[in-house]
Amino acid sequence: MAMTTEKVWEEFHPKLKQFVLRRIPDEQSSEDVLQDVFLKIHTHIDTLHNEEKLQSWIYQIARNAIADYYREHRATLALSEMPVLTEEAGDDDVIKELIPSIKVMVDSLPADYREALYLTEYQGLTQRELAERLGLSFSGAKSRVQRAREKLKKMLLDCCHFEFDRRGKVIDYQPRCDCCSHGDGCSGCP
Repeated sequence: MAMTTEKVWEEFHPKLKQFVLRRIPDEQSSEDVLQDVFLKIHTHIDTLHNEEKLQSWIYQIARNAIADYYREHRATLALSEMPVLTEEAGDDDVIKELIPSIKVMVDSLPADYREALYLTEYQGLTQRELAERLGLSFSGAKSRVQRAREKLKKMLLDCCHFEFDRRGKVIDYQPRCDCCSHGDGCSGCP
């Protein structure tokens, strides 16, 4: 094949570096992933038989490396590193009263669902960005977020009876368990 690793490096390095940096904002980690991508290109370039597919092949290697990075680091993402609900999240007293309970409920979700909610609801990732970060299909990411929201909703409804105004805003609630009435947080107990 006429294309060598050096030529690929010269032609694709700047664009590929930006591609990886947009998906892994940590400079050192993105550089590590980029080096891994070029190592894979170097060791497998002889398997590419159609030079016209070079660019798509390179970017597929990069996407796989990014997905591998997030799979490896997903387990180490501690809850303490994730943002927490703050008092500003609620505009009124009812919501402010529920914040500790909601936080405990979110924390008690299975890890995949908890991570999906934190990343989309609190860190502001879109579901498409969530899919890229976690190495999921877009529909898989959407399903995970929907299931997480449904689990949280079920926990809230099992724990409390809510009253809503005509626009769907919570105006009052009656705890069905002691933990919400004391503001200690609830794990979704009935």
